[in-house]
Amino acid sequence: MSSFIDIFKEQITTADSAVFERKWPSWLAGVFLAVIALLIFLWNVPWGIAGGYRNWGDWILYYLIPGQNRPEITPWLHSLSVTNFGLFAGAMASAMMSRQFKIRPAPPIEYIKGIIGGILMGAGAALAGGCNVGGFYTAVGIFSMGGYTMMIGLGIGAFIGLKLLLWEMEYLPQKTKAVKVPASDKKSFDWTLIQRIFGAFIFIAGIAAFYIYASVGKTQIGGLMFFGLLIGLVMHRSRFCFVRAFREPFMTGDSEMVRAVALSLIIYGCGSAVIKWTYIQPPDMGVFHPFWFGSLIGGLIFGIGMLLAGGCASSTLWRSGEGHTKLVTTLITFAVTNSASQSLLNATGLKEMLGKGQFMPDIISWQFTMPLFILILMSWIMLADWNEKTEKLVIF
Repeated sequence: MSSFIDIFKEQITTADSAVFERKWPSWLAGVFLAVIALLIFLWNVPWGIAGGYRNWGDWILYYLIPGQNRPEITPWLHSLSVTNFGLFAGAMASAMMSRQFKIRPAPPIEYIKGIIGGILMGAGAALAGGCNVGGFYTAVGIFSMGGYTMMIGLGIGAFIGLKLLLWEMEYLPQKTKAVKVPASDKKSFDWTLIQRIFGAFIFIAGIAAFYIYASVGKTQIGGLMFFGLLIGLVMHRSRFCFVRAFREPFMTGDSEMVRAVALSLIIYGCGSAVIKWTYIQPPDMGVFHPFWFGSLIGGLIFGIGMLLAGGCASSTLWRSGEGHTKLVTTLITFAVTNSASQSLLNATGLKEMLGKGQFMPDIISWQFTMPLFILILMSWIMLADWNEKTEKLVIF
């Protein structure tokens, strides 16, 4: 009996180390994200993030500005908002379970960049009909033509954003000051000892929330929170970041994240084709991204913003959950700007001028869509690998 208990403890320790101590490979995270995104699609609607930010921004503006119309849906009943809550909580729980949670302040100039980046991402997401997730990843995965033009815009924006950061390094170098820690005879409290308890509590609370939602007839909402929890765990443990897929080819030439995102998209797209082609979900579901002008310009603006902020819509959430205070300011300005920008587009009629959703199979048929879809993503991988070897596109 004792040997069985010892073996059981050893297996638990090994599993714990694999999940919460070792960094997960990017390609594995990409596979997990594709599977979870497909589950979200089957469960309710395609995965998105900006809509949840906008819901938060609607409520912030409602309380700050007199005369604002009350938003129709509360954050805890809005599908994308609830998924975002889950992502944030999952990342925080993962950080605590890994003993990596820490309040991380930043220099003043970083907060300014975070605010500007949040404003640009909020405006860009409104123009493109989504962020790096809903406007690019999900759009490409569900065969919305706007996803490809946003992809191009994100690449151009990342190039411009990186140029701005290089200019900052050259002309606005930050001075670092050594901080002296006063000596003390008393031992400070070791936060790492109880981090894991809090992390486990968050995971348990997230699972409990699903059952609470189900008990009041909101099973779909509860499921979305649970899926968000899983995404937060996956992104934190792998340091999965869409920004790296667009930044690293120009910065270091590294193609690891390009391969991970492209692999994830291939899996997601193939699964999405099954779902749409067999009418499990309506073929045109989620196809509203303004092709081509809105997605292109929105992607460009968003790309600059995510470089300045140091995080996209998804990584802003999981890194905020890890304790990065700069990204919290980005999150707030993103939410408010996206809400205000969307209201402006609707009120002025500019939204109709940006373009409309185009479903690729409606234009070239399913038979041509699938090979072209895979060819585009494989070409992205090959271009990134070529650049990694030759560094032709590296601007450092």
